[in-house]
Amino acid sequence: MNLAPALYAKAPTPASAFACGPAALAPREREALQHIAAGHTYVQTARRMGLSKHTVDAYLRRIRTKLGISNTAELTRLAVSLGL
Repeated sequence: MNLAPALYAKAPTPASAFACGPAALAPREREALQHIAAGHTYVQTARRMGLSKHTVDAYLRRIRTKLGISNTAELTRLAVSLGL
């Protein structure tokens, strides 16, 4: 049994993400998502945005809920695919 093709297959993107899209996100949520997708930590993102790390965490939790995403890797992949 050859599993190689399955390993290299493109992971499906949550359908709800494209239904909502970045337009469903508030401007500050979009900004936080851009920072996280660029590889910044919550603390770095908070400093750049002039917020507490708890506020950044709240923004990202809301984004995950809105877009049906469960982890940061999926969040980053989606941000890149949406051009953020």
